[in-house]
Amino acid sequence: MFTDNGHSPGGAAHGSLPEYLLGLSLSVILTAIPFAVVMSGALGETLSIVLILLCAIGQVMVQLIFFLHMNTSSAQIWNSVSGVFVLLLVIILIVGSLWIMQHLNHNMLMGH
Repeated sequence: MFTDNGHSPGGAAHGSLPEYLLGLSLSVILTAIPFAVVMSGALGETLSIVLILLCAIGQVMVQLIFFLHMNTSSAQIWNSVSGVFVLLLVIILIVGSLWIMQHLNHNMLMGH
């Protein structure tokens, strides 16, 4: 299944067991932190939302690095480019949806 240099025949590198365990551990920690903060109610609403968003960004980075094996090597450049393109599309979709909903809400309530 693997060649002598540790790569699969498709050319994609695979991680080792310690890398997968580290990724799993980081994923569990980045999930447990927001859960604990929300369940305890220790932080205010705004700070809780900021913490959840930061942990979500960290979670995405852990998934990309440890499980999808994305890095800055030249072999990964097309994966990185497509990832940036998808991120741009998601941002456009979310911002556009919020913009449309805000304008619809404003225009529907003009008579009140």
